[in-house]
Parts: sequence; C-alpha cells; structure tokens
Amino acid sequence: MAEKARDANADRVGLTDPGGAARATRPRIADVAHAAGVSKTAVSFAFNSPQRLNPETAERILEVADELGYRPHPVARMLTQRRTGTIGILTPQALSVVFSNPFFGLFNEGVAAAAESSGHALLFVSPLHGSLARAVGRATVDGFVAVGLPEGHPEIEQVRRAGLPTILVDSTAFPAHGFVLVDDETGARLAAEHIAGLGHRDILVVGVEPPAPMTSYSPDGVMGRRLGAYRDALATAGIDLVDERVLVGPASIEGGMACFRRAWEDGLHPTAILAMSDAMAIGVMHAAGEFGLSIPRDLSVVGFDDIDMARYTSPPLTTIRQPVRRKGEEAVRLLLAQLEQHPAAPEQVLLPTRLIVRGTTAPAPSLREEVGVAAS
Repeated sequence: MAEKARDANADRVGLTDPGGAARATRPRIADVAHAAGVSKTAVSFAFNSPQRLNPETAERILEVADELGYRPHPVARMLTQRRTGTIGILTPQALSVVFSNPFFGLFNEGVAAAAESSGHALLFVSPLHGSLARAVGRATVDGFVAVGLPEGHPEIEQVRRAGLPTILVDSTAFPAHGFVLVDDETGARLAAEHIAGLGHRDILVVGVEPPAPMTSYSPDGVMGRRLGAYRDALATAGIDLVDERVLVGPASIEGGMACFRRAWEDGLHPTAILAMSDAMAIGVMHAAGEFGLSIPRDLSVVGFDDIDMARYTSPPLTTIRQPVRRKGEEAVRLLLAQLEQHPAAPEQVLLPTRLIVRGTTAPAPSLREEVGVAAS
C-alpha cells in the first residue's frame, strides 16, 4: 500500500518548469482513490462521514492520504459537511474595548475550553464599520455565542433574521433562543445592602456604557437589571439614587478611572461607589488615590465579577462573585446542543452570584471633613 501511494505521488511530479526541474502539484482526491483502490466518494466519506465506511477501509484511506500529503480543501469540505467547524463570539462593542476588560479573558477561558474539547475553532465578531448586522452577515460560522447583546439594540432584529443558531449571554433578547444569565439582581442587591449597612448614604454608581448607538440601558439588559436592583435596595434603606449619581464609561480600568475623575471634578464626593465591573472598580481605586483618598477609610468600593485580579489589589477588592468561566462553558454547551440535537425547547441557564467581602469596604466616615470636603 505504501509503495502504491508513493508511486501515485510520483505520478504527480510529471510537470516541469521552464528550467526543466520537476515540480510537484497538490495531490487530488482522485490520486488518493487510485492509490487506495477505492472510489472518490469513499475518500470523501473517509474524511467527512467515516461512519459510512468499514472502519478498516476508512483507516486505510486516511493512511494513503497522509502518505500522499493530501488534505481536503477547507472550503470544499465546508460545503460538503455544511459546517464550518467554527463558533462565532459576537460582541456589540469593538474588540479593542472588549479585550481591555479582564472579565472577557476569563469568560473566554471557558468558551475556549468547551469549544476546543469539541473540535471547534473560534471567531470573534464585532461591529463592522459600526454595523453589527453587517459583521454577522460576513461571518463564516456555524452559530454564535452573543455576549451582552441588549434587547434595545437597533440591529437586534437584523441579527435575529440571520437565522444562525445563537446562544445569548447576559441577555434575553431572543426569546426563542437559549441563554445563560447570572443572577444580576441578587448580586447587585447584596452589594447595595452591604454598603448601606455600613452607614453610607452618599453613594455613586459607576456603570458600563451601553453599546453604540444606544444611549441608555435596556431595563432587561444586564446593566439595567443591576442598576434597578441597586436602586431598589438603596430605596429600602431610605436612599434615593438619582440619575446624576450614575456615571458610565468603558468596562475597563481606564473607564473606571475616567468616571471617578469626572465625578470628583464635578463636585460629586461620595463615600462609597458601586461599580458594575471589577475592572472599573480597580480604575476607581487608582483614581481615588490621585486625589489623596485612602481606601476604605475615605472611600468604600464594591465591584462585580470577582476576576482573578480582585484578590490582588491593595487592599483586596470587595465584589460580587459570578462564575465567569463557567458562563462561557455553559454558553458553548448550549450552542453545541442546538447544532447537534436541535432541541424543541431552548435551554435557559441562571447562574448564582454572591457577595465576597474583602478589604475595600468599611463603615462610612463619621464626618465629611474626613475626606477633605466641607460639610454640607
């Protein structure tokens, strides 16, 4: 068999270049079929549907193909299988923004682990020239894991009409699709109750800005749910969280720094901050230090996510823990189930959140002078 394969390969070196030197051409499916003594259809089955052949025959064909250096053309194989073997990770923000948030790295650990174990590649898809629908239309993938795609996004219907299997993460924008959520309301409520219970009344929320071109939170989106729970818990404690005390920016350390600087320079001098992401909370801590504030003596900070970095800030960050890596794993699991089994009822997963108290929260200062601001 090996000699026959080598002879077939030698036959493919019959062409010469103008200088007379022999040059090899790419082995074709017909060469494999000839060397293995089978039909071209059998070769195709060996690569794409080996269960349709006798195991020994399939193994022999693959051995001959390997000796000849034959590999199926990826586009032709994709058309034959009607699959790309690729999962799209769809984000409503630009990837330059997304990748600046450590949360996304941890989430993608889970995505990659689940995808690679099933033999799938990953393609990250973000708005193309400002259009998410245009990017979806050009993505060659079997399905999408859509992260943080809010119901109020102006292109949501165009994305839905693309017709590809889609699992939503942190969103319920497509009722007919499966989704993975965390219990944002419980987490945000625990964070607000913790701060209120420490006696803080002058509180600022630092939130993640809505994806362009949106200018406000969708009430059913992840940030809308968190903000609503903050407000409800603070209202129970007799605290009115007005819109002026909610600042938004990119979900990054730099975004958190910019929000705090803007607040402080505009005369907002809180004793506590509820941040909707750990990255932003860490940015708040850095910016507070620029103004001479000590954490938690002068300013208490609570994050959301419990990324690895949260344990190593100085002091360690009090935060809401969500199972970020598992969220990525679950999303891919649900998508693969859709691709392979086409379940009649889409699966919906809700993951828990809990408060992790570390070193960035403490009782409120007894007097506003303690943070260098005249008492009002």
